[in-house]
Amino acid sequence: MPAQVDAPAPPGAAPVSDIRAALGLRPIVNVSGTMTALGASIVVPEAMVAISAVLGEFVEIDDLQRRASTVIARACGAEAGFVTASCSAGITLSVAAAMTGADLAAIERLPDTGALRNEVPIQIGHMVGYGAPVEQAVRLAGARVVPVGQATEVHGYQLAGAIGLHTAAVLYVVSHHAVEYGQLTLEEVVEIAHAAGRPVLVDAASEYDIPGFLARGADLVAFSAHKFLGGPTAGIVAGRKSLVRAAFLQNRGIGRGMKVGKEGIAGAMAALEAWQRRDHAAVRARRRAALESWRNALADRPGIRAEIVPDPTGNPLERLRLAVDPAAARITAWDLADALAQGAPPVIVRDHEVELGWFQLDPCNLHPDEERVVARRLAEEIERARTAAAPLATPLSERRRRRVAALLAWPD
Repeated sequence: MPAQVDAPAPPGAAPVSDIRAALGLRPIVNVSGTMTALGASIVVPEAMVAISAVLGEFVEIDDLQRRASTVIARACGAEAGFVTASCSAGITLSVAAAMTGADLAAIERLPDTGALRNEVPIQIGHMVGYGAPVEQAVRLAGARVVPVGQATEVHGYQLAGAIGLHTAAVLYVVSHHAVEYGQLTLEEVVEIAHAAGRPVLVDAASEYDIPGFLARGADLVAFSAHKFLGGPTAGIVAGRKSLVRAAFLQNRGIGRGMKVGKEGIAGAMAALEAWQRRDHAAVRARRRAALESWRNALADRPGIRAEIVPDPTGNPLERLRLAVDPAAARITAWDLADALAQGAPPVIVRDHEVELGWFQLDPCNLHPDEERVVARRLAEEIERARTAAAPLATPLSERRRRRVAALLAWPD
């Protein structure tokens, strides 16, 4: 579990070591999850120690990466591994590796692929956005995305038909954003791709099952170090040694702009080793207690239905789904989410499905006692809506326009 701060703060207050006030930043409470836009996760103490220790020293980066390869290989059941700037960078470098191999001249020519195999089939239901389109991570290497099937229905013959002479690799995405039905399984993709002599690359940014994807036949897997592992911002690439080497060599080409520093490598190694020692059962019990306390606190609220739901990709965690009936609650799900985000302290919920009438609360990044803060803020905003002169029902389209306008106005 992401680390707890050393000195618990009173409910509603920031942690003792909180730097946000000094930077003029809002003291948000994160119940959205390990989102990059919120800083991803609370970095575990082991990674903080490793980062601090290496920052004042010189190291030979290639040798540090060799040490990282040993740690990654052991944790992932892989032949080799390395650390890069992010999981997204790991996808790009993995695609590049499938195209160039260890050919240094070809590596220097990318993103000009010339006569290289440069096509990457991907199921349409896997063409998600994670802050940027996943297919853009493919195109950055100079490759061309080949969509497979329809958004909610993909067949093996469609993938087989998409693999041809120009295919470099097949990309498989594991994400809560991906379509949850009608897709080929990883095993099916591996069988079809390997029969054609092509590797399978997996984007598993937020997935807990570190060795599982390689064990199921994937050739390269990319993870985020800064999400479930509680490490610094970095990506971990693991898999078959020849492909890992080819991906690592991209640092002499397009990977130069995706390089990771000594602190990122050392921190990712420490976080990965800490993950293997973690008492996952105890972590899950603490999170479950927070979920049940929220569910119980919301049990009698008109128009609010709270239920504990499993993670859609099979990670061993749950979240609380709050379904909002605007007629009874006098507020829409998205207006309630926005009210929570604008209050004191701001509580940021998991709202990517909010147009369906619900949002979720994820307990994985709570500081001590923050579950009480979340319960209090929920009660405040639900009661404010109940007693307001008029129901709050902002058009969803207006909310979307407002968010885009705010983005385009940055840094103002």
